[in-house]
Amino acid sequence: MIVVLKNGADAQKVAELKSGLKARGLDIHESKGADVTILGLIGDTSRITPEELLANEIVESAQRVKAPYKQASRSFHPEDTVVSVVSKADSKLGADIGDGKTCAIMAGPCSVETEEQVVEVAKAVKASGARFLRGGAFKPRTSPYSFQGLGAEGLELLKIARKETGLPIVTELMAINQIPLFEDVDIIQIGARNMQNFDLLKEVGKLKNPILLKRGLSATVKEFLMSAEYIMASGNENVILCERGIRTFDNYTRNCLDLSIVPYLKKETHLPIIIDPSHACGIRWMVPTLAKAAVAVGADGLIIEVHNNPEKALCDGEQSLTPTQFDDLMKVLSKYAAVEGRTV
Repeated sequence: MIVVLKNGADAQKVAELKSGLKARGLDIHESKGADVTILGLIGDTSRITPEELLANEIVESAQRVKAPYKQASRSFHPEDTVVSVVSKADSKLGADIGDGKTCAIMAGPCSVETEEQVVEVAKAVKASGARFLRGGAFKPRTSPYSFQGLGAEGLELLKIARKETGLPIVTELMAINQIPLFEDVDIIQIGARNMQNFDLLKEVGKLKNPILLKRGLSATVKEFLMSAEYIMASGNENVILCERGIRTFDNYTRNCLDLSIVPYLKKETHLPIIIDPSHACGIRWMVPTLAKAAVAVGADGLIIEVHNNPEKALCDGEQSLTPTQFDDLMKVLSKYAAVEGRTV
């Protein structure tokens, strides 16, 4: 249920209202805008009617929320959520994701292979304007015989690259027992295959790290937002949504990129949304086109795979840009973003 308070409502009366609602077993999510304060009531609101709340002189309006995702709903939180990420290695580096001014670019190899590889790529993408270094240490693979990543060693190599460049790191967490290893990670990614691993979502909801949540291969938008709700309901509101393509009946590309999700989520939720064009198509020459389309449609950022030698990559080389190709793309993306008054 959403309760909108009157502008200039007496602070003491607001406190009394909140205290009374909490006494009835409800949690309260308070959102203060420039002109309005909204109380989002979380819990069993079936015994409270909008008419009962409207009887209070400080209440402007009260209504039930139809969407099952409460905290992720824009009704609960009218203002855009801005996830501010500052590098743990250099406080001057990072970005505000979702501020409407920046299209945050995350770039790097699908998988961390060696120190030389990840440091070289990190330096290259930073020089081209990327704000974050992405790289996989733990890799979920369809085949048990495929390269599964370097694990904890890969995390340490990412931290070396962060120390060398200052770029915040984005990497995937796959299991609850890996959480202690990720305390020092700037953005924790929950991959498509784990989008509905609800036990994992509840655990990362207890962390302070920003969470990049990827849409599942066959997940509906409602299911996607409900997964975000799991994280937020556990206490972590720093959630970044990521569209990486969904499975359809056709297979001419790896997945089908759903760009229409961007304007829809901008209306439905306050959370930032980024696009992964690399996993969406799985084909190197298509990535720049999809990246440009994502910026044009208003995505808050992109996560792009870049490898210094894609032909010899241990994972997803066919969809990885070379550093030169990434640099060329960044020059074009800056022009696209500028049309909307944004920077990359």
